[in-house]
Amino acid sequence: MTTVTVIGCDGSAIDPALLSGATLVVGAARHLSGVDVEVERIVLGPLAPAVERIAAHEGDVVVLASGDPGFFGVVRALRAAGIRPRVIPAVSSVAAAFARAGLDWDDAVVVSAHGRSLGRVVNVCRAHPKVAVLTGPGAGPTELAAALQGVPRTLLVAENLGTPQERMAGDPPWASLNVVLVIDPSRVDGAGPRWIAGVGPGPAGWALPEKSFAHRDSMITKAEVRALVLARLGPRVGDLVWDVGAGSGSVAAECARFGAAVVAVERDPEAVSLIERNTSELGVQIVAGSAPACLADLPDPDAVFVGGGGLGVLSACARRRPARLVMAVAGVERVGPALRCMGEAGYEAEGVALQASRLHPLPDGTHRLAPVNPVFVVWGELS
Repeated sequence: MTTVTVIGCDGSAIDPALLSGATLVVGAARHLSGVDVEVERIVLGPLAPAVERIAAHEGDVVVLASGDPGFFGVVRALRAAGIRPRVIPAVSSVAAAFARAGLDWDDAVVVSAHGRSLGRVVNVCRAHPKVAVLTGPGAGPTELAAALQGVPRTLLVAENLGTPQERMAGDPPWASLNVVLVIDPSRVDGAGPRWIAGVGPGPAGWALPEKSFAHRDSMITKAEVRALVLARLGPRVGDLVWDVGAGSGSVAAECARFGAAVVAVERDPEAVSLIERNTSELGVQIVAGSAPACLADLPDPDAVFVGGGGLGVLSACARRRPARLVMAVAGVERVGPALRCMGEAGYEAEGVALQASRLHPLPDGTHRLAPVNPVFVVWGELS
């Protein structure tokens, strides 16, 4: 029976006994250069042809891979091809990078930019205080640094791990073989004891009561409205959400609690102060300016909530083509124009009037219904 053995490489010498009996050895050139066996070799380039060759080989195969091959590595591709390998891991590059930086990492989010769009990776780095990025061609520290310009993050680049050229670099130029740690210095040590690694389990609740937020004169998106808005925005890890006309920032705060990157846009200085108070521990980026003018320099969003600014702002947001677009208005006369604006921009638009009545206690122990001001919520998804 053919045996496929995957050996993790971290710069340590490979036990020759692990290679004995193999008739095919597969790995990157740098890994193959460290073994001395006279058998057929395949230098890894594109993964799919190599996996096909391994599956067709008659004889034992050894695959050399960086770090832990079961962590964003070749093991998944082999198993998808029906191969059940024996795996001998080394220290993963992510674990090594955090160790070199002297940081704990059970609360870190690990993302791969290899062969993927950088956008979602950048959004994770915007939202979370401690992120490890497995880089790739065209998606390395240079591109990350450019995309995160203006966001308070420190990049620690672990180069050439497990080689004599290994180093932790903060400034360019950077070697092509690297893992990048993206750190928010203000929040890196904020997590307490944990029971789950990486991204947390999510908020225990949402549509929080108004008393959970600092606000003025009840100028805040009410909990019942917020519940529907959150459902239509669908904030998640890797998304970028704009909260335009953010007011107290309650929607921005709740989106951030779901793990999304959030930009809160507000022109009123007093409201900006409230947003700062309500989102100080959540990594929300606050833009103090008037929409739509200030939107031009923002990265493209995945979802947008328009809480203020009218049709001009809604139209400007629609032109940026977020997958999901939500607007709340108080006046019924604004609903029709909002629906038309979304429809003309290519969105399948819907709307609803929300009228809630809350139970309030009376002196005799019974309750009365206290109505909350009705609000119209209009939303659209790209068709």
